[in-house]
Amino acid sequence: MGKKSKPPIPTVAAPWTELPDDLTANILQRLHTEEILMSAQKVCSNWWRVCKIPTMWRVIDVDYGRCTNRVQFGNICRCAVDRSEGQLVELKLSGVYVDGLLNYVAQRSSHLRRLTLLEYDTIPYNKEYDTLGFTKEIKDLPQLEELHLYLSHTLDRSTYVEAIGISCPMLKSFTYCCWFDSLEFSHFAEAIGKNMSNLQHLLVFVAHMNIKGLEWILDGCPRLESLVLPQRCALDLQGSLGKRCCHQIKDLWFHPNSFHFCRLPKYLKESIVFFYGSKAIYCKTRDPFPQDTILETILQQKSSKLVTFKY
Repeated sequence: MGKKSKPPIPTVAAPWTELPDDLTANILQRLHTEEILMSAQKVCSNWWRVCKIPTMWRVIDVDYGRCTNRVQFGNICRCAVDRSEGQLVELKLSGVYVDGLLNYVAQRSSHLRRLTLLEYDTIPYNKEYDTLGFTKEIKDLPQLEELHLYLSHTLDRSTYVEAIGISCPMLKSFTYCCWFDSLEFSHFAEAIGKNMSNLQHLLVFVAHMNIKGLEWILDGCPRLESLVLPQRCALDLQGSLGKRCCHQIKDLWFHPNSFHFCRLPKYLKESIVFFYGSKAIYCKTRDPFPQDTILETILQQKSSKLVTFKY
């Protein structure tokens, strides 16, 4: 008489596939956008369904360093924006410029509140894009409250600052850092003062600054709470202007290392190559880049103070 066959062991679903949708979404949102679209959503049918929910895509962070090429970088961003179905609130694009990508986002995300563009890949200077492309794209983002630009190319400041101010009247926080731009602050300080009256936080990577430029900011931005400038500006704030800054601005920060403003990827933190004319200059930073941004640190301060960073 043969052995009796054992009954099959019932298949038990993995515990993470039976979680409530809100808990599953909370877990998945801890992953990078690329990880969700390229792998996590394929784990099971439940995760696939949750990854289709628009509220999953209110915050999108796409980094070229986590993609294989520009095409994949652009496709992932477009897919995530499509899934948000107009509910996108915060977008961060890091790495490269992809033609038409920001326009694609602007046309489908009119309720966007926070936008960060971090480009550490050199692209050709394109004045036509500066004056037509960027200003056209920013006009489709009227609800924008925070705009942080860390660029490897220079925009036409007199044009784009005015366009940003007019198109984004609710703008409260503005960052401009360009590591290939010896920015004369007074060239666009007046434009900021005239067009960004609701500004509360301003961070600029500038090469030179004069007293008049700071006065334009103070006159035009009465709600300004924090201002971050490189220490090398060497402004004399011993007189009446210094007293006005302490009275009007809660946090005025002077940072000794402007390179901290440039939020580069991890593999570029310790060595940076800057091009000056036809020469390449190699610069090795001491204490590269803190985990938190300067602005995040400022917002944690509770008392009014004039701060100088020291290392």
